[in-house]
Amino acid sequence: MDKIFDLKKTIINTLDTNKALDIVTISLENKSSMADYLIIASGTSSRHIQALSEIVLEKFKNNGIKNCKIEGKESNDWKLIDGVDVIVHIFNPEKRKFYDLEKMWSELIPKEKVLI
Repeated sequence: MDKIFDLKKTIINTLDTNKALDIVTISLENKSSMADYLIIASGTSSRHIQALSEIVLEKFKNNGIKNCKIEGKESNDWKLIDGVDVIVHIFNPEKRKFYDLEKMWSELIPKEKVLI
């Protein structure tokens, strides 16, 4: 898990160094088996979002993540970079507010559903 934690820190530092805005990290432990961390950030323009996504993809590859890819290549408003154990969403601020992933993934998910 330390390797994944270090990768998460590397991605956060990369986003910060490249002037991503409002970087938020959400642990997906006990919430989802798809990844360990979700990182959400905003870009200032479609070019900035594209550049950030390409830089993050390169960081994943440089850290040995072979199966990483970018989703939303045709979109100017958002990109998802799938780093297997770390997933990164980069949005323009309006789309980010609309989807509100922070709220959705930050809430506790009940382990059992009770039927009455």
